[in-house]
Amino acid sequence: MQLDFSTLQPAECYKVLASLITPRPIAWITTVNQEGAVNVAPFSFFNCFGSNPPIVAFAPGNKEPGIPKDTARNIRNNREFVVNIADETLADKMVATSASVPHGESELAITGLTAAKSVSVMAPRIAEAPVSFECREWATLEIGSNRMVVGTVHHAHIRDGILDPDTLHLQTEIFLPVGRMAAPDWYCRTSNQYEIKRPE
Repeated sequence: MQLDFSTLQPAECYKVLASLITPRPIAWITTVNQEGAVNVAPFSFFNCFGSNPPIVAFAPGNKEPGIPKDTARNIRNNREFVVNIADETLADKMVATSASVPHGESELAITGLTAAKSVSVMAPRIAEAPVSFECREWATLEIGSNRMVVGTVHHAHIRDGILDPDTLHLQTEIFLPVGRMAAPDWYCRTSNQYEIKRPE
């Protein structure tokens, strides 16, 4: 089977890319609007792209043509956000925060999640999340109708036991994030990991 992307509609391109480029990590983004309301939303077009400086990027789309999602609007206004990572115990609540709610209404209240104060940005982190990265926008790139937010990471909150405090090595049996699989409703667990040693 071969596909010429120039012949596909955007929704068809999304279906192919989102189904085959998997598993993807999920950025569970918290932002704050100008009135101080907290917005929470998951994005699986996300990854880290460097360590010097530490950078992450994710792609918040539009609510409808020409109208950015609240996450993108909030970042445009204050240039700050927090990337939270959901584990298996939080997967249902993470997905629940993808629901459309009225502008200014917080998904935290709907899901029973707790906002915790950040150190370097105004946006709070999700207290229940095992990992949270406080970020500042470095740039937002717009390519066609795509929007990609690139942020620098300034502070991390990591649940005790996930990283060895001396080596910073991951304790793989403790940190079990969920990953995104095929659109629209498929996810994966990371509890069945295995190791392949790299060549010397």
